[in-house]
Amino acid sequence: MRFAHLADVHIGAWRDPLMKNLSLEAFRRAITVILEKKLDFVIIAGDLFNTAVPAIDHLQETVILLKKLKQAHIPVYVVPGSHDYSASGKTILDVLEETELLKNVMKGEVIEGKLKLSFTEDPKTKAKLTGIGGRKGSLEQEEYDSLDIEPLEQALGPKIFLFHTTVEELLPTEMKVIRGISASEFPRGFDYYAGGHIHIVEAKDLAERKNVVYPGPIFPANFSEAWSLGKGGFYIYEDGELEYQPLNVKSVYRIEADAQNKTPEEVYHELDSAIKLKEFNNAIVLVKVHGELKSGKPSDIDFKSFVKSLYNKGAFFVMRSTSKLTSKEFTEMIVHSGTAEELEAELIQKHAAKQDASRYSGDQKKEEKLIRELLRLLSDEQKDGEKKYEYEARMKKETDHLLSS
Repeated sequence: MRFAHLADVHIGAWRDPLMKNLSLEAFRRAITVILEKKLDFVIIAGDLFNTAVPAIDHLQETVILLKKLKQAHIPVYVVPGSHDYSASGKTILDVLEETELLKNVMKGEVIEGKLKLSFTEDPKTKAKLTGIGGRKGSLEQEEYDSLDIEPLEQALGPKIFLFHTTVEELLPTEMKVIRGISASEFPRGFDYYAGGHIHIVEAKDLAERKNVVYPGPIFPANFSEAWSLGKGGFYIYEDGELEYQPLNVKSVYRIEADAQNKTPEEVYHELDSAIKLKEFNNAIVLVKVHGELKSGKPSDIDFKSFVKSLYNKGAFFVMRSTSKLTSKEFTEMIVHSGTAEELEAELIQKHAAKQDASRYSGDQKKEEKLIRELLRLLSDEQKDGEKKYEYEARMKKETDHLLSS
């Protein structure tokens, strides 16, 4: 049994057109490797696309690639991910399944409060596949709570369980604060547990559950992933052996500067010195600046000139992170611990108290109400069937109405 395990492809994840196409390029390279190795089948453990309603151009290119696998008689088995998920329960995966370009293995029914999953059998290897997809807000926990495990464990033959959720036993130390499920909630005795959702590269054998695997994204989906991973990839399983297949779509160059007790001019000089004798040859350049300036503001650092220098030296794309860059001029805001709702309420209250609320005749309550309504409005997602331009027009109209009222 030889198969590829991909997850978190996130086609269309980046906003910038240059970066947005790289996740598609990574998928294209993965398909090339799979075809060259003539694998038996492919697993995608959720989040093929970054949204339940992907852009037409990305959908078209994805269909072309999936069609190559179909023509080579290499089936694709998937479960939906949290980004594939829509409130109606329908996703573009349903359309792709109708065209027989892939097969969703999350099949079953609820009988007397129990989720009874059925198997999809791969015709060539006779491997049995099933699993549970992801939902927004980790609502897939409901499926695990009601899962009827016994029939799955009793089935004979090679078995693979697909999942798109957080497994606590596989989390690195720095991610232990994330809540997830225990691997003990998976049925026992499967040959492989193909995971997605958490963007880490990890494979472990656990008690009665061997080969619990996260392949990570096939291309980093944000700055922090590009910084920590540098590249994406996937796993190839061949008769019990695992091999990680990296996908080097673009070189990544990291530049880091500590601004602690320095002036903006000193920070700029440190950054400029770091690239003096270097060329970047179509690389993605990541710039991270952190620490507390002894004078001035973060905006006083001439990032514009620095980024221009990077592009003049051949950089493909430049990203910077200054979220941990502060200044003595910043006013400290103390927030007490509590639930997410309590923290949000406290932050809104403290922020409103600092603002000039003259347009409300000094009414802080109205300022707080406005912030809450803006947060609610901006968290509203694109509706099923709503085109991007329609969504943007609706958001602009509702925002204008809110701010003018």
